[in-house]
Amino acid sequence: MYTFTYKQHFSIAFQYIRIHLLTNSISVLHFNICIYQCMIYIYIYIYIYIYIYVIKLCDLGHFQSFCFIQGNPVVLLLHELSQYEGDWSVLPALPHLSATYGQSASWFFFIEEETRVLLSALLQVLNRYPVQEEWFLGKRLHDNDASIIHHYAFSEDPASFGYPDPAAGWAVSTLLLRRLAERIQHEHLKSDFTIDLKHELALYIWEEGNGPQLTAVPQFCTEMRDNCATTFTTYLPNCGDPVPKKDVFVAVKTCQKFHTERVPVVKATWEKDAGFLEFYSDVLDASIPTISLGVPNTERGHCGKTFAILRRFLSKAVPKADWLVIVDDDTLISLPRLRRLLRCYDPKEAVSLGERYGYGLVQNGYSYATGGGGMVLSRVAVSRLVTSGCSCYSDDAPDDMVLGRCFTALGVPITHSPLFHQARPDDYSESLISMQQAISFHKHWNINPVAVYKQWLQDTNPRDEL
Repeated sequence: MYTFTYKQHFSIAFQYIRIHLLTNSISVLHFNICIYQCMIYIYIYIYIYIYIYVIKLCDLGHFQSFCFIQGNPVVLLLHELSQYEGDWSVLPALPHLSATYGQSASWFFFIEEETRVLLSALLQVLNRYPVQEEWFLGKRLHDNDASIIHHYAFSEDPASFGYPDPAAGWAVSTLLLRRLAERIQHEHLKSDFTIDLKHELALYIWEEGNGPQLTAVPQFCTEMRDNCATTFTTYLPNCGDPVPKKDVFVAVKTCQKFHTERVPVVKATWEKDAGFLEFYSDVLDASIPTISLGVPNTERGHCGKTFAILRRFLSKAVPKADWLVIVDDDTLISLPRLRRLLRCYDPKEAVSLGERYGYGLVQNGYSYATGGGGMVLSRVAVSRLVTSGCSCYSDDAPDDMVLGRCFTALGVPITHSPLFHQARPDDYSESLISMQQAISFHKHWNINPVAVYKQWLQDTNPRDEL
């Protein structure tokens, strides 16, 4: 917490404030910009861990502009807004943000972890837009083709609808935020599911043409270039050496009808990177080999099979490992990248990691790691879940959602990484995934899965394996 007070005849600016986070989150920079005498109140909200570096104060060179900074930059952890874990989806948090800061703020600026902000440039950008109007600003993404994760919205012209790249940051004027906060309290969402937050927020703000569309701001960047107010580093931080292969146990869910179609793809691509791996099927097949858990195959859900995997992981039937990775037989995954990411987490804690979805979050619902992109659980998390007595209501219940509901009841948060993907690369904005070191994709439909693996997941210069 810092206090800045400057006399009238000093024109100052921040050279930059670097905002660097260690775990996945959504963050809010909240500004009150007073045009009169450049009076600026700066509030910075960061979810999880924050490091703020004020590197240099410099003369702007415009003597006619007298700038003041008064008061303390305030750091507010987003997850401390309430006891509700679902605040990550933003909409549930809007009423609190509006009630607490809506009278003093002009802008709310949302960023991702590893987003870097040049504060003076950001203030200049925001100052171009009248705060008396509703604004939705960001780096514009769009779909090239109709996407399943966006429910094939705008299928006739997918590129016509823009949504923000969260890595570059996105802003809403307070006038817009206050209206959205009022609306969310009196209107039911069209879907109970939160799947792709950035697209769904843009749809909610657009309100079928009654609200503003995203205004593209070229100064909101993910790659460094001139005049950028924000830049981005990586979703895969360097937390040290990857965890050893022996610390990761991989469980592949399959069934007899896919033994000759999907299992060969696993063997041709990523199986070699696993220290311990087992295929779980409804029948024994020594040529793979598979293990039957005594649970009949189901067309969907697979909850009974998944809970049998959890119990087996804790038993003496398999090597003891810190981490359990549960994937489908049509999941494509980079285990070396996953092991790098796992170094950032403590296996002695209850960790549930993957691509986070939500169900009924505006009505106090729950989050879950969607299964197709891979569900990663620490041994502690598995043990807590199994011993809790939480279970499937049927063998074909959706396993990922049941796990999410159980972990929510146990107070175990679902940790999100955008490097996990429930769908194919073609279902995402190319400019978005091209800047990632993706960990997983899902589905073989209408693609060459081996070619997709080589293009998006195979490292050309892999690190030495442990």
